[in-house]
Amino acid sequence: MSRLDKLRHMLSEQRVEAFLISRPVNFRYLSGFDGEGFLLITRDRAYLFTDFRYAEQAREQAPSFDLVQVRGELSKWLPQFVSELSIRQLAIEGDDLSLNTCRKLAESLSGLDPLPELLPTSGIVESLRAVKDEGEIEKIGRAASLAEAALRWAREFLRPGLEERKVAWELEKFLRENGSEELPFEIIVASGPNSALPHARPTPRPFFEGEPVIIDLGARVQGYCSDLTRTFFLGKPPREFERIYRLVQEAQTVALEEIRSGMTGEEADGLARKVIEKAGYGEAFGHGLGHGVGLEVHEAPRLGPGSADVLEEGMVFTLEPGIYLKGQGGVRLEDMVVLKRGEVCKLTKAGEGYD
Repeated sequence: MSRLDKLRHMLSEQRVEAFLISRPVNFRYLSGFDGEGFLLITRDRAYLFTDFRYAEQAREQAPSFDLVQVRGELSKWLPQFVSELSIRQLAIEGDDLSLNTCRKLAESLSGLDPLPELLPTSGIVESLRAVKDEGEIEKIGRAASLAEAALRWAREFLRPGLEERKVAWELEKFLRENGSEELPFEIIVASGPNSALPHARPTPRPFFEGEPVIIDLGARVQGYCSDLTRTFFLGKPPREFERIYRLVQEAQTVALEEIRSGMTGEEADGLARKVIEKAGYGEAFGHGLGHGVGLEVHEAPRLGPGSADVLEEGMVFTLEPGIYLKGQGGVRLEDMVVLKRGEVCKLTKAGEGYD
């Protein structure tokens, strides 16, 4: 089934006549169009609404969609199409449209007869995006390979005295000069006590001998993202950090070997978490084991405590256990995997590190 067919099947099951898609990442997934606009999907038609600036781009990127050139706010032009198509139920992306936009849209539709029902939805297209096809996996793999190349390159020049901020900039240049589109997130380079902050931002702080240096980066290829983390040490690490590093490696290895299709995100997380908790560092692993990666760097599924997301064939996600000691430093290892034939298949070379 095509992506539109799958979406229509879901809408049919929920007895929804039409679906207005406003999230740019979702209409790119369904149409290939990466400009600004909206999609309106009915049981037998697919409309792409955009303005003059993107009309030609839309014709090229989404030739199978009915292009409609519009002007002004959504509430100014959508009611005409709802009326002409006799839509009685209109689903909208409730997680995307602002309350103010929804109010205006409801007011603009209030004069129609029959009065269409607005149905806020959550996660419909996102649930389709969670399972990748082979073309998507190939693009993610290329983005992952580029990120790995950047980390290998960094490993060769890291030395005491370099600043976090300077290293982050050099890595960004490397990624862009070697084919990455806009980076999916700000590169993290965190040394010493800064590495105890899972989402640290690069500072002018210089590296010192023996301290952990966490580098977390990603690339983007044809819209698809990667997300990798390595922890390096400049020289021999302190004994406790060497132990922590081995624990994080072990936790990731257990997850790699034991995750299976059909598990929930919570069950998968628990495989790695038990290793860290057993060693007495449970409180120092404060985030989930991983997350889906695709057109967005954080998407379904979520692997973490309380996650009921069911892991399915074709899902791509990260495995990123970590231990963080406040005021001292941290260790995180993050690799990307895809579920195939019921088991985890690595997209990146898990286990690379300071040694």
